[in-house]
Amino acid sequence: MNPLLESQLLLTRRHFFGRAATGIGAAALASLLDKDIAAAPDAKKDTGGWPGFPNFAPKAKRVIYLFQSGAPSQMDLFDYKPKLNELRGTELPESIRKGQRLTGMTSRQESFPVAPSMFKFARRGQCGSWVSDLMPHTAGVVDDLCFIKSMHTEAINHDPAVTFFQTGFQLAGRPSIGSWLSYGLGSDNRDLPAFVVLLSQGTGNLNDQPLYDRLWGSGFLPTKYQGIKFRSVGEPVLYLSNPPGVGDGTRRRVLDDLARLNQLKLEESGDPEIATRIAQYEMAYRMQTSVPELTDVSKEPKHVLDMYGPNARKPGTYAANCLLARRLAERGVRFIQLFHRGWDQHSSLPKQIAGQCSDTDQPSAALIKDLKQRGLLDDTLVIWGGEFGRTVYCQGTLTATDYGRDHHPRCFTIWMAGGGIKGGTSYGATDDYCYNITENPVHVHDLHATVLHCLGIDHTKLTYKFQGRYFRLTDVHGKIVEDVLR
Repeated sequence: MNPLLESQLLLTRRHFFGRAATGIGAAALASLLDKDIAAAPDAKKDTGGWPGFPNFAPKAKRVIYLFQSGAPSQMDLFDYKPKLNELRGTELPESIRKGQRLTGMTSRQESFPVAPSMFKFARRGQCGSWVSDLMPHTAGVVDDLCFIKSMHTEAINHDPAVTFFQTGFQLAGRPSIGSWLSYGLGSDNRDLPAFVVLLSQGTGNLNDQPLYDRLWGSGFLPTKYQGIKFRSVGEPVLYLSNPPGVGDGTRRRVLDDLARLNQLKLEESGDPEIATRIAQYEMAYRMQTSVPELTDVSKEPKHVLDMYGPNARKPGTYAANCLLARRLAERGVRFIQLFHRGWDQHSSLPKQIAGQCSDTDQPSAALIKDLKQRGLLDDTLVIWGGEFGRTVYCQGTLTATDYGRDHHPRCFTIWMAGGGIKGGTSYGATDDYCYNITENPVHVHDLHATVLHCLGIDHTKLTYKFQGRYFRLTDVHGKIVEDVLR
């Protein structure tokens, strides 16, 4: 897509219709000026997506991304390394470390003692995937999951690493993955945003890294494609309700007058942000009805609420957000992203990670089961994972009952389910120290290319021209991980 050509096209149309002697209906003019209401060729309604996407038949229609902010420890959860028990307290060999860089938090340590996991592992499900005792509920759905144990990234600190996973670039300013999908595919529900964000704080590290609104921002794309963050206190979206004394009819008249004023300005300048403003005012009006119904879980059956765990009825918790994610998915929201903080365990890892798993294990598994029993898992892609992994060596002092782990971008584990992914499988492998990848490395760009492929998008074709260059989520990289696809 080329915004310069779009602006020129708007200008040409404006002059043509403005000078036409007979004129043309305002509705027809608006439909021509606002290209964002053009639906894909096979669409039956206004989706807001671009014609041409999807490029081929998709396996997934939507994504639920369960982002575990702070970086879960792969060798304490899913990447079982039994030989480490024999190496406890020994120095990490230089032949394994290979001079790889360290963070400033451990670079001056005089010793790098190996810290095996304190938690027991067992083979789970018919597929026999190894899962820690920390994740008993996830262990119950492993036959639906694909573990990628060879993820790697270039960033070694939280902010650039999280930004990289969300935007395909370590520096802020580019569109988030949800914005790219909103831009390319639009929404299946005109009454809800295409891209919704839900936040929760874990019981692990209460002072974990902050999360910024730019992580779900639209970057240089028009702002109508940015994620909409739902709040857990008060109204889910600010200013959704009418002010006291303002009825629905009055609000409708105000919006109509604003739309006419904005349309005049749009015809004058061709600024796509004005079209965004018009569309967002209308979306907010429709959300007055759709959002309260969406967030009211009182009619959910008790057995469903119980499946998500005791916090499912408490707004703002990870459990409540997982349930809300399912409700958003069945209403056609394209990209649903949950951010759960608290995984940054530089010290007191055994205690902190147990808290994080208590927060997330049951709700994550419940989401998989709930989607599956409703027939939604086949066309919903679910992703679980953080921004990098943790080191096998201990940060700080290793004791009989305690250890911490530093950041480790060289190898870590995520899992995927549904939407075109082979369940009951594991892909990639790491060495006995869980420090280096030994088989089938998967880069962040490769993951993004694979996600887009599941949604029927050729990742090399979803582009936007900005400052003279065509940008895409995968930059100039990205290989589809064919072996994880069904």
